[in-house]
Amino acid sequence: MAMVDIAINQASKPVSLSDISMRQEIDLGYLEQIFAKLKKYGLVDSVRGPGGGYKLSRQKHEITISDIMLAVDENMKMTRCENGSSAGCLNGKARCATHHLWDELGSRIGNYLESVNLDDVLSKCVGKVFTQMRVIS
Repeated sequence: MAMVDIAINQASKPVSLSDISMRQEIDLGYLEQIFAKLKKYGLVDSVRGPGGGYKLSRQKHEITISDIMLAVDENMKMTRCENGSSAGCLNGKARCATHHLWDELGSRIGNYLESVNLDDVLSKCVGKVFTQMRVIS
């Protein structure tokens, strides 16, 4: 939500976290933690000083939802098994009967998130939602 907010509002100036917090109803402290990760991952740039804030470091069509999820350590894994391990999560390291179902679901979600970028999300914004997110000066 915060990355879409920036994509909408960064045209004239960097977007402050306090503005995002107010518009999206997200705790400011949480946003600060998230944006430290987004900056480290190279998805946003920070601008210091009066009128400072954040802006996207790349074009909207170059930032996928998967990039954002990876940057903030959001795990889309659907199984309890360890990544890359052939061992399962049950006693004796067996895999549960539904392992392949959940593993496949996780893969499909990952593929979908890799195929959607910020531009795609913005193109689906309805006029009313888009207008509500804009800063009114």
